Amino acid sequence: MRYFIHFAYNGASYNGYQTQPGLPTVQLTIEQALSTLLRTPIAIVGCGRTDTGVHASDYYAHFDYPKKYSNPAIDEACIVPHEESMPVPAPINLQQLVFKLNSFLPADLAIFDIFPVKENAHARFDAISRTYQYHVSDLRLPFKQGLYSRIYFHPNIDLMNQGAAILMEYDDFTSFAKLHTDVKTNICHITHAHWDKVDDEWIFTIRSNRFLRNMVRSVTGTLLDVGRGKLSLDGLRQIIEKKDRCAAGVSMPPQGLFLMKVEYPFDQLRIDQQQQS
Repeated sequence: MRYFIHFAYNGASYNGYQTQPGLPTVQLTIEQALSTLLRTPIAIVGCGRTDTGVHASDYYAHFDYPKKYSNPAIDEACIVPHEESMPVPAPINLQQLVFKLNSFLPADLAIFDIFPVKENAHARFDAISRTYQYHVSDLRLPFKQGLYSRIYFHPNIDLMNQGAAILMEYDDFTSFAKLHTDVKTNICHITHAHWDKVDDEWIFTIRSNRFLRNMVRSVTGTLLDVGRGKLSLDGLRQIIEKKDRCAAGVSMPPQGLFLMKVEYPFDQLRIDQQQQS
């Protein structure tokens, strides 16, 4: 059976989502916890890659478990003791597994749900959109350290929103892509891009069907150049049309970036308990 796991994390203590030898990552931390609780090696496939220090409020991954779970209403315990004579791990209670994982994992990781999906469902390839936010402030915010990026000027939000609107006129974002990656295309369809002033922060929200490596951070840095008067709106157009990463603005630090929402056609992917047979 294949399952989706829905969770969130503060990325400050991790070298990104994806497993890297000898380094703490979100993927490795969850895989170790699942493997321990389920008493069998578990590998998870995430909905995307986040860099060191980047956070996720809404993240999905999938994993396969070699024996179907039984109905949670029937199971009394989370884990049925494993015996060597058992050919596969015993069934577990999904709700209890969520509870046990949250007790087992560090406090900067929160598991929301685990649910069964069709055997070909894929956390990365079945996502239809992703929404990111980037947080900046020109103030020193001691209670938000690691959750925003400090800037040293007061940006013009109207100009930045005019620049954000320009982004949606284009679909090739080569100028904002990390160099020397293995992606086959730099085409992205942005459906929302907007800055909002919320208390002491300026928050940039952007939604697209897909994002290129480092794209949101470099787009944010370039729009901030517009907001400080360093770059004109025509200059922004020229950067996009050049399709040259060297033409764009500086990439912003990772700590201000949040993956806020990942959307799926869940009506086509999820299966209910009655379908598990």
